[in-house]
Amino acid sequence: MTLLDKRLHAYRADLADVRLKGRVDAEHFVSGRPMRVVSPVLDMLAGPSRSSGLNTQLLRGASVAVFEEQDGLAWVQAEEDGYVGHVEAGALGPADVGAATHVVAVPRTFLYIEPDMKKRRVETLSMGSEVAVVGETETRGTRYALLSTGEAAVAAHLRPLAESASDWVAVAETLEHTPYLWGGASAFGIDCSGLVQLAMRMAGLKAPRDSDMQAAGTGSALGPDADRDTLERGDLVFWKGHVAIVTGPDAIIHANGHSMTVARESLSGAIARIGYLYGRPTGFRRP
Repeated sequence: MTLLDKRLHAYRADLADVRLKGRVDAEHFVSGRPMRVVSPVLDMLAGPSRSSGLNTQLLRGASVAVFEEQDGLAWVQAEEDGYVGHVEAGALGPADVGAATHVVAVPRTFLYIEPDMKKRRVETLSMGSEVAVVGETETRGTRYALLSTGEAAVAAHLRPLAESASDWVAVAETLEHTPYLWGGASAFGIDCSGLVQLAMRMAGLKAPRDSDMQAAGTGSALGPDADRDTLERGDLVFWKGHVAIVTGPDAIIHANGHSMTVARESLSGAIARIGYLYGRPTGFRRP
């Protein structure tokens, strides 16, 4: 049988996604049960234990296929990017309840118990979270979206799902100073490839989750002689295990473990600094 990337294919010796039948060996094959993330941010763990490392995160409204639930953890595959891992089962809800209509289009927003910013905040959502809007009202000149789940959000912070940002790099720039988090994929904490994926998603573009996946298949590869004079805004610069976004001449933005934030930096400075430990860039791509 062909060895498949287990980050993107749900299979183990005892259990596998029925869609992989004939491609992998497993004792049992099952169909994934569709569900939806109902918590603001849901950690996806690398293994079936709460002490396992964080691989990525799912945001409210994300669709998943559930293959197994055991000890309060669900083994799932995310619909958007195909990532496989373990999540808290209690953070999932029915897939057919409150189909999303809008997405959070600012870095973070609050959900209120009533449509009034002076009332109690009940949740905080990240950019990219999806919600179902069922109405709208105004309080003291501020428009609020009324959600199917009973909360209210500032309407200006939401955008219809059918609309997309025109400049995905500008989206990434709004996340400057967000704390770095290995495996993070939200505006509360994010890693380098998570920043690329989230910003591109907000512009209606798809990117795989991890930097090696992005280096292998996002957009088109640029020649090995690409440099700070030939790179354009929106190009991606890759190192082994890292990716940065070009914002202008000799300028990048990236979530990085050096500043432990999403930070701007000169490309030449980053190449010199990173090269000391990890070598020079391994490639360049243009989405």
